[in-house]
This record gives sequence, C-alpha cells and structure tokens, in this order.
Amino acid sequence: MKIRKNDQVKILRGKDRDKTGKVLSIDTKTNKLIVQGLNLFKKHARPKKQGEKGEIVQIAKPLPISVVALVCPNCHEASRVGFRFEDDKKVRYCKRCKALI
Repeated sequence: MKIRKNDQVKILRGKDRDKTGKVLSIDTKTNKLIVQGLNLFKKHARPKKQGEKGEIVQIAKPLPISVVALVCPNCHEASRVGFRFEDDKKVRYCKRCKALI
C-alpha cells in the first residue's frame, strides 16, 4: 500500500475536494480508507432507552484510495509515492522532491 495509517492525504474528487486530513483506518480488501473529519454524512440514530430522544449523528464514510493523494511531509504538496531499496529495506519516497516519507 502506498498510503498508510496516520498519513496526511488530500482529497482529489467529491464534495470535500482539496481538503486535507489524517488517515484513521484503511481497509485493504475493499481499497477504501477513512479520513478524519472529512466525507461526513448524517445518520439518524434511534433512542436506545425509553424516554431518551433520537439524534442525528455525523459519521465519516470510507473513500476509495484512488480519490486521495499523499501529502509529502517535506514539500507539503500532494504527490505520488514511489518505492526504492535503501540498505536492503523497501522505503517510500515522494516523486516530487525525492525525499523519504
């Protein structure tokens, strides 16, 4: 995976286009991820106990990985990710500034 948990990403399409946020979780089977505070939708929750009121809760829905781009921590711009071997370890690097991520 080119994008991992706790990476900073920029959304490229949709209602939250050009916003950035931190990746909370990734589902590798469906290739979707959840970004903190973005792609929020309202969900109506029923009351759980008698006498309690129902409420409207905001939840973050998963986004396809193809819709986000990694924000490089060095150049602070959305860029593609590459892989290379350094000292027998596979590392990620920014294709823009060639710095390690």
